[in-house]
Amino acid sequence: MSFYGNLIYYRERQLSLIDKNRRVLPFEWGLDFLGLSTGKTPLQQLKKFSRQSLRDSKQFFAVGRIRNVSLKGKCLTFSSPLPTSCEFNDRVTTKLFLARTRSTAVIVIPQWNADRQSHNSLCHALQRLGITSVRFSLPYHDDRRPPMMKRADYMVSPNLGRTIHATRQAVMETLQLSAWLRHEGYKKISIVGTSLGSCVAYLAFIHDPRITCGVFNHVSSQFADVVWRGLSTHHVRRGLEGRITLRDLRDCWAPISPINYIHSLVGDSRPHRLITAKYDLSFPNDLTETVFQEYKSHGLEYDRVNLPCGHYTTATFPFKFLDGWHICSYLYRLLR
Repeated sequence: MSFYGNLIYYRERQLSLIDKNRRVLPFEWGLDFLGLSTGKTPLQQLKKFSRQSLRDSKQFFAVGRIRNVSLKGKCLTFSSPLPTSCEFNDRVTTKLFLARTRSTAVIVIPQWNADRQSHNSLCHALQRLGITSVRFSLPYHDDRRPPMMKRADYMVSPNLGRTIHATRQAVMETLQLSAWLRHEGYKKISIVGTSLGSCVAYLAFIHDPRITCGVFNHVSSQFADVVWRGLSTHHVRRGLEGRITLRDLRDCWAPISPINYIHSLVGDSRPHRLITAKYDLSFPNDLTETVFQEYKSHGLEYDRVNLPCGHYTTATFPFKFLDGWHICSYLYRLLR
């Protein structure tokens, strides 16, 4: 490893330690979040549910008409199509950055545990380029987070069913937001997601062929492997270890794993950019390379940018400007 590579790795680990409020939550099957009854074989029930959901993913992510839309100033809210028992989480919140022309729009989905200001600079940049953007708050984030919680722990946790439910909820809400933008007259709609937001954005892109193009900022293969091995999720793994194996976890979280949907892009010519980081410890490189091997095995075209940094350092100077350039220039070329 070069001196530069070791320096980035050191910086990644230092940045990962800034957040001191990570909690190890208890392991739970979470069958109630999926409408399954608690029985003697929760693992088998969950695996069966995941196989069926993956087999019929169009139905799994299907949404109806958007409900209870409210637009006050820059804040657009609506009711989640997949409600929970948490009233705070069931009101979807987004922030609009309107451009002068109303022909192109981008849905921007930040990372896990993003704060309220995260990605606002990206949205402002797109706005200045004449592209409307909508900054989406993931489930259990921002105003959707229960008051007693300091982190969005319910989005990704050792509760297997709730993690599936939260990710599915985010995808369905994104699909409804895309439909609302079309109803408002936007002709070209794109999507940008970062880290966990990249996973959500990719699943939405796969299941909405009317989305024009996409940028996926950090990419990986199996949801389970990222949680098990990633620097950002070591506390989640601690809640999983000893209760479930990685192989079984892959099976359980198969419907929310991007790699299981790559084959559906065969015959789909929509452009999309995959941005990776050479020194990523949160989305390990071998998991990222598996994605590109899958693309090649299906003969799919893709646009890749490999940043000379890691996961956390992507958001630091100077890499955040480099990342922003690759996102904005790509979308401007395709949408304008």
